[in-house]
Amino acid sequence: MAWGYIQAEAYLRGVIDPAGPVPTARPTNPADLPSTPQPDQLPTHQPTPTLAELTPTIPIETILPTTTPAPLPESVILEPPAWQRQDINNCGPATLAMYLNYYGWEGDQFDIQAVIKPERADRNVNIEELAYFAWNYAGWLNLTYRVGGDIELMKTFIASGIPVMIEEGDRLAESYWPDDDMWAGHFLLLTGYDDNEGVFIAQDSFRQPDLKVAYADTDYRWKHFNRVFIVAYLPDQEAAVQSILGDDWDVSTNRQQALETAQAEIDADPNDALAWFNLGSNLVYFERYEEAAEAYDQARSIGLPQRMFRYQFGAFHAYFHSGRYDELLALAEHTLQITPNLEEANLWKGWALYNLGNNQGAIEFFRNAYWANPNSVDAQYALEFMGAAP
Repeated sequence: MAWGYIQAEAYLRGVIDPAGPVPTARPTNPADLPSTPQPDQLPTHQPTPTLAELTPTIPIETILPTTTPAPLPESVILEPPAWQRQDINNCGPATLAMYLNYYGWEGDQFDIQAVIKPERADRNVNIEELAYFAWNYAGWLNLTYRVGGDIELMKTFIASGIPVMIEEGDRLAESYWPDDDMWAGHFLLLTGYDDNEGVFIAQDSFRQPDLKVAYADTDYRWKHFNRVFIVAYLPDQEAAVQSILGDDWDVSTNRQQALETAQAEIDADPNDALAWFNLGSNLVYFERYEEAAEAYDQARSIGLPQRMFRYQFGAFHAYFHSGRYDELLALAEHTLQITPNLEEANLWKGWALYNLGNNQGAIEFFRNAYWANPNSVDAQYALEFMGAAP
């Protein structure tokens, strides 16, 4: 019944107030941009944490010397954890629960949901939120995540006895509003591979256990999320994880390599919207916000999935920190037309309104973000910044 209500609400909203495609950026007049954001314009805390803030700092000198790797077996199938069918909009918690279960954690998706997604209708949890849960509620495990993965790297982890969790683009089984492009984000747990068939074995919380997914299809869908992957492992496996990651063990090196991959894909095809989008996301990591905003402009002009900004928020950072508040507002409003209860889009709309001088409007959307996720420290901070109560 709850899912039926959500479907009906989405369809009615799409009929009455259709969001349409992701809006393209307006031509930018440099004279309209502040040369330097004023101190009283910026919050003293970023509305969402960065990967660098959340990833434990590990000295690069601890990396083990690399050696020529031995050839991988043609096929490796790890014993999968008990499969969990996801609850509504719960692929992140369900997939992480299966991953942690592989190592003996005894909880389920609802234990994770209660912490990072207390509102059942919340459409999305991101990598940082999933990592936060693992670090704080399964701290006897080590967990890290990187971007710019590839098929061979995933196979190497699996061959070493370590499953890998990835986020990818997916095609929905049905349309939820007129002209719905039927694209959404999804998590998979990779627990095996077979070169003879050219497939991974994936635990898919929406479809089935032990789902076979082709390497080529995986890479294309994975590209929608900058080829991000999560690796959870036992403390005594850390040396192996460092060795497998090599230079990518260092977070900044990993981001630089992902940036170069995105640029190479753009050089090969200047109309590759996903490559432009990933370029922007990697530039945001290095706080090169104006360049990132231009990359996101290009991605939007070529065309992106309607729900893209339900899941990834680098563009909001880029437009905010480059002073393009009208652009930030337009993008947040489009995202909220599709997903009105998305805490991140409500927060960013609030910050856009604040910097455009609409304090009362900002407070309204900060409250919306808080109600969407009362556990959100960013929503709590925003309200405290404004001196407002939830």
